[in-house]
Amino acid sequence: MYQRQPQPEDIPGYAYGAPDLPSSTVTLEDLEKLKAAVMFGDDDVAALRMAGDVLSTQLDDILDVWYAFIEANPFLLHYFSTPDDRPINDYLQHVRARFGMWILDTCFRSYDQEWLDYQYEIAQRHYSTKKNKTDHVDSTPLINYHYIVALIYPITATVKPFLSNRGHSADEVERMYNAWFKSVTMQVALWGVPFVKAGAF
Repeated sequence: MYQRQPQPEDIPGYAYGAPDLPSSTVTLEDLEKLKAAVMFGDDDVAALRMAGDVLSTQLDDILDVWYAFIEANPFLLHYFSTPDDRPINDYLQHVRARFGMWILDTCFRSYDQEWLDYQYEIAQRHYSTKKNKTDHVDSTPLINYHYIVALIYPITATVKPFLSNRGHSADEVERMYNAWFKSVTMQVALWGVPFVKAGAF
């Protein structure tokens, strides 16, 4: 069970485990096959727990790096902006808070039906079905999926220095890094569900 942090009710739009979330269209059997495809196993679960202990004390610093990257690339900031490309500060801050919880969820949650359902919720928030609705903003109708895939690299590469900040051995850092990489890749695949034609996922 996830016990590292209570669900923070003060984070707008964070709805992990909410009873009204729709069930994922991806089955648990599909998830097991996806885990196998990225070579994600019990050793990775343990490595993610270790990574969570390391990253949970550095969340703001990690988010500062990620947000600096977004702000340095106007074509990415565009997805958090009004139709005339004015950044929506409340939107950015709400997403940042949820992003911090996503780091913790990635490391500490059990990858079960509840987790799978929340991946489906995140997927829809990237797509036109729910983009903007959680935060009640007027922004782009969706996030183009090719950028979501491309962001696997920066979201992974920029984490490695933080994994090295708590005195772990090079081997432990590598195991944490690879487990993180596998999980991010798997989640981005799940976020592609609304973008993929029916039956093709």
